[in-house]
Amino acid sequence: MKLSARNQLGGTIVSLDKGPVTTKVKIDVGGGAIITSTVTTETADDLGLAVGDTVTAIIKASDVLIGK
Repeated sequence: MKLSARNQLGGTIVSLDKGPVTTKVKIDVGGGAIITSTVTTETADDLGLAVGDTVTAIIKASDVLIGK
C-alpha cells in the first residue's frame, strides 16, 4: 500500500477501549510515547485489532496545534 502521509510511526497496541460506535486504540511507539487513535468500532473489528498487535500509526494533518 502506498500512502501520501509521510509521518508514520510503528508500534504495538497496548490497549483497546471498544464502545458501541468508536474504539480508542493506544499504541506504544517507543521511548515512553503513546499515541491514541479513535477509529470506528466497525473498522477495529474489520482490521481484527488486538492488544499486542504490531501496527503503524499514520499521521496526516495540515495543522499541528501546540498549547501551553
